[in-house]
Amino acid sequence: MALIPATILTGFLGSGKTTLLKRVLQEAHGQKIAVIENEFGEENIDNDILVSDTNEQIIQMSNGCICCTIREDLRTTLQLLAAKKRKGLLDFERVVIETTGLADPGPVTQTFFMDDEIAESFLLDSVITLVDAKHAAQQLNDRQEARRQVGFADQLFISKADLVSAEELAALQHRLKHMNPRAPQKAVHFGDVALNEVFDLRGFNLNAKLEIDPDFLKEEEHDHDHSQCGHDHSHDHDHAHGEHCNHPSHQHGHGHHHHHDDDVKSFVFRSDRALDPAKLEDFLGAIINIYGPRLLRYKGVLNMKGTDRKVIFQGVHQLMGSDLGPQWAEGEPRTSKMVFIGIDLPRDIFLQGLEQSLV
Repeated sequence: MALIPATILTGFLGSGKTTLLKRVLQEAHGQKIAVIENEFGEENIDNDILVSDTNEQIIQMSNGCICCTIREDLRTTLQLLAAKKRKGLLDFERVVIETTGLADPGPVTQTFFMDDEIAESFLLDSVITLVDAKHAAQQLNDRQEARRQVGFADQLFISKADLVSAEELAALQHRLKHMNPRAPQKAVHFGDVALNEVFDLRGFNLNAKLEIDPDFLKEEEHDHDHSQCGHDHSHDHDHAHGEHCNHPSHQHGHGHHHHHDDDVKSFVFRSDRALDPAKLEDFLGAIINIYGPRLLRYKGVLNMKGTDRKVIFQGVHQLMGSDLGPQWAEGEPRTSKMVFIGIDLPRDIFLQGLEQSLV
């Protein structure tokens, strides 16, 4: 049986998760989707959609979708759904899992990595985080959970963008970009966002071509004056991206320069020299042991000694996986690129360790 793609939907309170889920469960979009809803959700979707006096855990909606509340743990619920699909009792093409407003998406994400039974039936497609533009600044300042949700995302959807000024929106996007450079951002109205923008994003798919957002790298290369900020990643261990710069681009009154102290940060390592597999494994093993809980997402395309194929690796917290990707094309520069997103990570220790893992 083909793997069932799963999407994890996370996001701030009031960011529109319920609106989006209601659309999935009611609109005639022609897709059969199973929505797994956390019963302890702050805005219980059941009240609006479902008959509340039913004991049934799984309810078939009129448009062919299925709504399912978690009464035990996610693993059990996923296994139940997969078993019913195999037996032909339920028909669905994909799964959407909603996490509660303040949840850390980490454990939900890890379920897809560490559990063989789950991995045999499901493929994690992406983690989507909904950000409420109106209240984002406050929530990001006050709540680490909100910042973690941004760090975890493969895709960021910004809702209520029409309620803030263009300048506030730009400042928010700039801030989110620093926290998570690899998640594309899109301002949306959940009333009318196309579902194909939400599903099959392949954000988490190890075989997918991994691209760190090229604009993010461009911004580092061109926007900053090198003499002040030295953004040559292979040699510079002193400055986090933009952190100690007094470059004009950080002083232009959008309030951007206040935001370099978010504890969720990202940095990129790049090198044109091949990596030594044994050294890299030792280093990453040590790093994950120490910093695992603070590592949200890390991902990379690596040029490894001893293979002509790209090595694609990624992880969540302490769980790391790698895969052989496609061959390096003829004439393609064999550049390793890694991005780490986490909470107060010691950038210089990481960069130094990676540097020492080169051949």
